[in-house]
Amino acid sequence: MRIPTSGPAIDPAVVTHLERALSRGEGKLPLPGAGHTAARWSALTRACRTNLSAGRLLEAHVDADAILAETGHSRVGAGELWGVWASEPPRPLLDAERERDAWILHGEKTWCSGASLCTHALVTARADGTSRLFAVDLRVPGAEPGHGGWRNAGMAGTNTESVAFDGVPARPVGAARDYLDRPGFWHGACGVAACWFGGALSVAEPLYERARSGRADPHQLAHLGGVDAALAAGRWALGSAAAEIDATPGAQPADRRRAQRLRAVIERTATEVVDRVGRALGAAPLATDGAHARAVADLLVYLRQSHAERDLQALGEIAGAEPFPDGPYDG
Repeated sequence: MRIPTSGPAIDPAVVTHLERALSRGEGKLPLPGAGHTAARWSALTRACRTNLSAGRLLEAHVDADAILAETGHSRVGAGELWGVWASEPPRPLLDAERERDAWILHGEKTWCSGASLCTHALVTARADGTSRLFAVDLRVPGAEPGHGGWRNAGMAGTNTESVAFDGVPARPVGAARDYLDRPGFWHGACGVAACWFGGALSVAEPLYERARSGRADPHQLAHLGGVDAALAAGRWALGSAAAEIDATPGAQPADRRRAQRLRAVIERTATEVVDRVGRALGAAPLATDGAHARAVADLLVYLRQSHAERDLQALGEIAGAEPFPDGPYDG
């Protein structure tokens, strides 16, 4: 597909990486729980290791594809780029109103990644007093992205802006709670962790290169050892979680706990990688290596998609209600 390459807040490098991924068929990955979840996450990890902003947009596109499939709708089409805009801040509001036999969107949606790039989006909106998911063709009149709202260099390439909707037709996707209650909701949350892991691999690369060149001092090698162990733990966690999902793909009580465990492990892995690489290599790569500086800035912002201690609290509540595991590898 051809994505706009110019305009406010559009990074041509991100567009190039995204177009290449889509041309390789990575816009339709194996669905979560279909037996190839590890392959799905590996593709997201590779994309995010190359360019985290482009990989983030690809993750949203394939998540939309999975949501449409799981709710009984046609999957994403050729030449389309989908976003998933489901952030629900108190204000502003996006409302869905029924007019005759159609639904129409009015209001503003914030935190819309790919605001000027996406052809379509899955959007949550208030309908009859509750949140509901809608599919929207953004090429029709009335959907207008804002420009210039993103202030941080990190993840600026995702083209994340507010989008105003003025009488835009929308198609309901499932019933009121199908988006949250479908089996794949927590599987999709795990996919974000695979993206974080790709970002961590990118940040770690200069430290591995320093060691391969024979220029690493003992302190740098010690940090590399810590980085290597952290990445191994993350890789094993992703592989184990993918195998569990494929073994029990339907909605399971353990799905939320698995997703929150995995996200906590990968967030800790990525945070340790950023810290150790910075301590090992100092300020020089951040100041003189544009690719590395971007990778660090992008990852630090993307990790904040985690809800930090709130997620840990939720995980603790689940863990505290379960018996402590008996075996050394149980639980």
